[in-house]
Amino acid sequence: MIQSFIHYGCHVGIPLLVAFICYKSQWKMAFLIMLLGMLIDLDHLLATPIFDPNRCSINFHPLHSYYALAFYMLLIIPKKTRLLGLGLVIHLIADAVDCALM
Repeated sequence: MIQSFIHYGCHVGIPLLVAFICYKSQWKMAFLIMLLGMLIDLDHLLATPIFDPNRCSINFHPLHSYYALAFYMLLIIPKKTRLLGLGLVIHLIADAVDCALM
């Protein structure tokens, strides 16, 4: 229970904090764009079973791989893709925290 709270808290709380601190005038839009990083969880649909509470998603699902992380980090460099890249990297950090707590 507490692990799920931490996990989903990181998925929502960290982007919200980054939006408030770094994008004060447009925090709502920044927050929503970073939340789009949650869409990489669609790769869970490729796994059998789709949900396994004891499975670490890092390097198990294709969009949660180290190669994907390298690409997401590159997305942070251009200003036009920075928020999406931040959302994706934050998502993988939250998943890595979840793996560490297992």
